[in-house]
Amino acid sequence: MTTQQESRAQAMSPQYVLDRCEAVPAIIGDPSDLLIVCGLAGASKDVASLTSDGANVFTTGGVMGAAVSIGLGLALSQPERRVLVATGDGELLMNVGSLATVAVVNPPNLAILCIDNGHYGETGYQLSHTSLGVDLTAMAQGAGIVNTHTVENEDDVENGARMLRESNGSSFVLMRVAPTPPPTFKRELDPAVCRTRFRNFLGYAPRG
Repeated sequence: MTTQQESRAQAMSPQYVLDRCEAVPAIIGDPSDLLIVCGLAGASKDVASLTSDGANVFTTGGVMGAAVSIGLGLALSQPERRVLVATGDGELLMNVGSLATVAVVNPPNLAILCIDNGHYGETGYQLSHTSLGVDLTAMAQGAGIVNTHTVENEDDVENGARMLRESNGSSFVLMRVAPTPPPTFKRELDPAVCRTRFRNFLGYAPRG
């Protein structure tokens, strides 16, 4: 990163002060009544730690940018269940166009939580575009998602939590967290195991 880029990042960077190890559990609350799809790196560790790597969680690996699309399909196929996508800024930037499809289809049971630490945690902790002025909440609004909110401090976590839980229509909440390590919880990394236990949780018969 050049000196010019560093200066630009310092000038444009939003405030990243929340501790993700405290803020993520606070904004999600009790995860037991949710179907959760989580993106890569920190987001997957945040969710695994909160749920003890529960069967109601579908984790991804090696498919950067897919979390929102998977969550959208899940919300459409499980209309009676609340679906939460928990992803990071780097993962979402990889497929930000998925927000437009969410806005057009607008399933009322879909909520997206973007945990934005301004870095690419999966590839070496380089600064992400959000550290350089990109506003993912504004992009979600531009895509047409009506229920959007940005959480930057502890006083606003409750408002973000309410939007994720209660919005009638798809919702997008961006929560800016400090660039500190996520929980150290070691989740299941075998994709076949994760897929099978999630299918079983949904009540689908095991494949023979």
